[in-house]
Amino acid sequence: MTEAEFHTLLQRYLDGHCTPEEQVLVERWYDRLEEADAHSLRSQNQEAVEDAIWHRLTQAQSVPEARVVRHPASFWQAPALRVAAALVLFALALSVLAPYAKHFQGFPFSDGVTLANGWTLRTNATQREQAFQLPDGSQITLHPGSRLRYNTNFDGPRREVHLEGEAFFKVSKNPARPFLVFTKQVVTTVLGTSFRVKAYAGSNLASVAVREGKVAVQARKNAKLEATPAHPAAAGILLLPNQQVVYSAASRHLKKELVDKPVVLVPQSFEFEERPVTEVLAALKKAYGVDIVYDKAKLAGCTVSITFYNEPLFEKLGLLCKSLGAYYSLSDAQVIIHSDGCQMKPGS
Repeated sequence: MTEAEFHTLLQRYLDGHCTPEEQVLVERWYDRLEEADAHSLRSQNQEAVEDAIWHRLTQAQSVPEARVVRHPASFWQAPALRVAAALVLFALALSVLAPYAKHFQGFPFSDGVTLANGWTLRTNATQREQAFQLPDGSQITLHPGSRLRYNTNFDGPRREVHLEGEAFFKVSKNPARPFLVFTKQVVTTVLGTSFRVKAYAGSNLASVAVREGKVAVQARKNAKLEATPAHPAAAGILLLPNQQVVYSAASRHLKKELVDKPVVLVPQSFEFEERPVTEVLAALKKAYGVDIVYDKAKLAGCTVSITFYNEPLFEKLGLLCKSLGAYYSLSDAQVIIHSDGCQMKPGS
């Protein structure tokens, strides 16, 4: 959260314009800051802070006089004054707070809010990704503008979370307890792997992209919750690394395809000097885990000299095809090479 965003939230808190959820989060955050390192902050700067707040509150006239406390022993007991102190320090003495910067990481959504129904809600209204850990050890990176809800005890035969927005999941392996991510459009099931789910409110599209392992995806309506990657639902899609599925609410169709930027899964040597084209394609297939389809008869005997560096997969394919006078297309999660065969050198 930027200084301006933090300043705005605290000002809303002091003006009484925060939602109950935001008020609880602000006061929880400040209590945690106070318990950690604020004792040294108070001892070094308490008098200056009190004077600054006294001036601010007497001019604002939005805080009842009875809440303005000057006595050092009780000054830090009033939540509004504690937060006002943080506001003044941010506005007037950022250099004083610099050693405590670690406490502001992820504020104010670093802690989940326990709802009345026994669920925990985590919301990220900042401009940065927020990372946290679920009770089973699974690691979540929640993107800006996203919300994740899960059973506080995280018990039962299945580990279930409900997402609105976008998040990256690195799920702890537990074959006995599948991990399910529910969005408005789709249900994603894993036993333990890493993947990304994107399904923002108001969007007709939802997508699931896999970094490693296997992921089973189904449409939310009539989903078979007992399905797993080992035994996927008949109407579901099984995804492997560098693959994704996009669901359209308009067509109610799951479309399997490659992710926009496939990553290297198994590093390979990409230096080829007069090597068979089939060898180059095999190296790309192994490195990215991508199915590459081509006419073996037409490319038989074709050789190429080419070196790849840090280019993305699709750029590598483009360079290779250019050297062959060929082109490629994508179909589902496959790469298809279109070639009339290699151009033979004169005298060969």
